[in-house]
Amino acid sequence: MIVATTNDLAGYRIVRQIGLVRGITVRSRSVIGNIGGAVQQGCGGKLSIYVKLADTAREEALNHLVEHASQMGANAIIAMRYDANEIMEGVTEVLAYGTAVVVEQA
Repeated sequence: MIVATTNDLAGYRIVRQIGLVRGITVRSRSVIGNIGGAVQQGCGGKLSIYVKLADTAREEALNHLVEHASQMGANAIIAMRYDANEIMEGVTEVLAYGTAVVVEQA
C-alpha cells in the first residue's frame, strides 16, 4: 500500500478514486506513565514517555487506515493527514484519514 500526503503520486496514474478512508484509535495515559511524565517534565527537555505514546497512537491509526483502504480495494492512499483531539482529560483520539485510490504505474 502506497501512502502519501500529496494529492498525486509521481510515476503513477490514478485509475479509480474510491473515496474517504480513515483509521482511528483512542489512547489514554497510564498512572505510571503520568508519574514518569511528571518526573521528566520537572527535569525539563524532551518528554520521551509522551513522545512514545503519541508515536504509538499515530502508528495504530495509520495501520487502521491502511486496513480500511485495503478492504475497499485500494492500493494507495493520497492526501493522508492526521488529526488528534482530547476527548477527556488524559484520553486522546487520533485520526488518520485520506483518499483511497487505485493506481497503476504510468
